[in-house]
Amino acid sequence: MGRISVEHVSAAWRKVLAMERSEKLSLADEIYVKQPNLLASCLVQTRLGADEPTVEFLLDILFVCYCAMTESGYEWLPITEAEQDRQLQRMVGAVRFSEELEDPIAADAARAQYVTSHPEQPLLAFVMAQHAEWLRDLASRNAEKESDKFVMMASINLVNCIAHTQARRP
Repeated sequence: MGRISVEHVSAAWRKVLAMERSEKLSLADEIYVKQPNLLASCLVQTRLGADEPTVEFLLDILFVCYCAMTESGYEWLPITEAEQDRQLQRMVGAVRFSEELEDPIAADAARAQYVTSHPEQPLLAFVMAQHAEWLRDLASRNAEKESDKFVMMASINLVNCIAHTQARRP
């Protein structure tokens, strides 16, 4: 059972949409103090070729994730770099497994099982919906880049780290 509900994600999304740039900078400062590795995983994307609007897209996802965490009433332990690496390896393994299945029906079932068994389904659904919208926009402008895959991996990894890190009620 997840700790972050659809209502938490929705409230977080509305909150982030209403934020001015200065409020987002303040939120980034708060994240830097409480979850610095999550912030770093977004900012490092420039080294992988992501441009400023792409990093802003990823930061907005982080802001929603973080606000949803806050909305939930739980307090997460700091997510370490080692945990980020562990979750990234798990995700890559799950993707490889589904891609290596020769039967397309079995591959689809493996991907569906990943989603339906995810501990934080509302947060994952939000991120996947954001990806779909972002990718449609990139395709319409013929603006896809190789670095886009790293941005998508980073955002899903944010969700996986949140889902698999201990949290407690204060």
